[in-house]
Amino acid sequence: MQLSKSEALFAEAQKYIPGGVNSPVRSFKAVGGTPPFIARGKGSRVWDVDGNEYIDYLGSWGPLVLGHAHPTIIEVLKKTAEGGTSFGAPVEQEVELAKMICEGLPSVESVRLVSSGTEACMSAIRLARAFTSRDKIIKFAGCYHGHADGLLVKAGSGALTHGIPTSAGVPESYASETLVADYNDIESVERFFEANPGGIAAIIIEPVAGNMGVVLPREGFLAALRKITQDNGALLIFDEVITGFRVGPNGAQGLYGIAPDITTMGKIIGGGLPVGAYGGRKDVMGMVAPLGAMYQAGTLSGNPLAVSAGIATLTELQKPGAFERLDSLAQRLTDGLTKAFQAVEIPSTINRVGSMFTGFFNPGPVEGLANAEGSDTEMYGRYFHAMQEQGVYIAPSQFEAGFVSIAHTEADINATIAKAEAALSSLR
Repeated sequence: MQLSKSEALFAEAQKYIPGGVNSPVRSFKAVGGTPPFIARGKGSRVWDVDGNEYIDYLGSWGPLVLGHAHPTIIEVLKKTAEGGTSFGAPVEQEVELAKMICEGLPSVESVRLVSSGTEACMSAIRLARAFTSRDKIIKFAGCYHGHADGLLVKAGSGALTHGIPTSAGVPESYASETLVADYNDIESVERFFEANPGGIAAIIIEPVAGNMGVVLPREGFLAALRKITQDNGALLIFDEVITGFRVGPNGAQGLYGIAPDITTMGKIIGGGLPVGAYGGRKDVMGMVAPLGAMYQAGTLSGNPLAVSAGIATLTELQKPGAFERLDSLAQRLTDGLTKAFQAVEIPSTINRVGSMFTGFFNPGPVEGLANAEGSDTEMYGRYFHAMQEQGVYIAPSQFEAGFVSIAHTEADINATIAKAEAALSSLR
């Protein structure tokens, strides 16, 4: 595979950008090699600056549930841009998007739009502390909630990929307010509540962990979190930045029948543009300025381009059969990949929920961070490059999710399985 243009661009980028990238996992540090610089995308495919074509299962890390350059999204963006790109003032479209979110997620009675998932989670934590007048929060090892200081404690995603469980620059005194429990282990949560009576403001969790690879909640785990927070006067925050409108029309909370107090969102609700949101019970959201004393603001919040793309995306997902198609395609893919791994006798476990999945180089089961970290990351790196050579674009990290879009076809899925078989054969 020829990557000379990408190599030149990466060398140039490193002169001006730390590590040559604007988000660490893009550097390919975990898998080695040069990241291809993407020139364009259409449907299920992307092309790099060297002209290499890939079937894409990254989807900009999740938001492109309709695929690249969906004609409806492009048309909406053109029309919106002609009327202006930003006003720092209310626009009609943000009301429409807020209404769609509240209708799609019944636990969300009121919602505030922001500009990123990180901002949404940071604000949700501040809100929980304001509402409860408590300081401590519980998160789970391997769950990533953005790069806000207090949440970079045993984080997943790029922090996990790069072996940085907590970031430099985060004061120990601040990080100490974050208690880290084990995903799928309710006893680890109970111990924190016993040790901190009346001191825990909230639990924040990815209901389906998507930042240590896809890890599903055990039966009853989310319900137990709901009960323990209610019993102790704490709030339950679902980070649905990845899962919201991805694993089903009502997010993970609809899939598992759990109503959190606060939900954070991003990715799909912006249709590929930067956006985030946090919302929840009316009484809790009443603490947010200008109604209440919890201050949060954003110049570009409710940006007309982002919210218009989000409205168009959610409208497309409301069409009959959309989520059924996503689920069917993803199941077909993961079933085929499972058989391909079995054929070459490489230990593996593929976790999937809806249209998001991860293939672990690990005999499994993978139900938490300790299981995920037992994966063969060296073998994953070899597999990654073999798939790249085959023209399949996947995450440059063992600990990230893959995504199927509506733009993928049965032919794409069949081709990907065949390419995976060829890639795996080369690893033996």
